[in-house]
Amino acid sequence: MEYLILGLATYRLTRLFTRDTIFESFRNWWWIKFPPHKKLGYLLTCEWCLSIWLGSLVFVCYIINTVTVLVVAPLALSAIAGLLTAYEDK
Repeated sequence: MEYLILGLATYRLTRLFTRDTIFESFRNWWWIKFPPHKKLGYLLTCEWCLSIWLGSLVFVCYIINTVTVLVVAPLALSAIAGLLTAYEDK
């Protein structure tokens, strides 16, 4: 169950960085320094690539400190809500 929560949190963080409007200015700033056709710029366009790094970060934080659950749980709940909304909208 814990891995499911960590996975959903990783999914939500990945989507937050790669697609959500709230991080659009950060992505634009990043792409000025590292254009999307370069390796580091591509990192914020490839959900598959970024999820590896964010998943690793989430997991390391979880191993170091179980208080991470307080941050990870809301992200996982947000992921579930978003997925259900997308499913419902079909």
